[in-house]
Amino acid sequence: MAVSDYQLVEIFCDGACSGNPGPGGYGAILRFGRHTKEISGGAKETTNNRMELTAAVEALRQLKRPCRVQITTDSQYLVKGMTEWIAGWQRKNWRNSKKEPVVNKDLWVQLLTLSAPHSVQWQWVKGHAGHTENERCDQLAREAIPQ
Repeated sequence: MAVSDYQLVEIFCDGACSGNPGPGGYGAILRFGRHTKEISGGAKETTNNRMELTAAVEALRQLKRPCRVQITTDSQYLVKGMTEWIAGWQRKNWRNSKKEPVVNKDLWVQLLTLSAPHSVQWQWVKGHAGHTENERCDQLAREAIPQ
C-alpha cells in the first residue's frame, strides 16, 4: 500500500505552563474522518516547550497503524525542530549550533520514533488567533495544569 493510500489523521496540539518552568499541561485533538478524540495531561514541574512536544508525542502514541498525519501546532519550536533542525542535531550527535547538548532530546527522540511509521506533515498556525482547534487545545492544556 502506498503512503498516499493511508487514511489521513489530523492532529492539533498545544502546551501551556504556569510559570516557565512551573506546572504545565498539554492538550491534543485527533480527527479521523468523523471521529474526534481529545487527550490531555500535565506535569508538576516542566517548561512550555516540553509541554508542546509532549502534546505531539502523546497524540502520536494514539495511532495504531501507519497513517498520513497532519500535525497542526502554534509552536514554531516544534515545527522547526522536526522540519529544519533535527537532522543536523542527529548528524552532530545531538548538539545544537552552539555545540551544546540539545534541550529536550528525550522528547525529540520519542517524536522521531513515533513519527517513523507515518507520513507526517507539520503545520504552524498563529496561537490565540481564533483557530478553533488550536483554541480548544489551549483550553485542554490549561485545564490539565496541576494545581
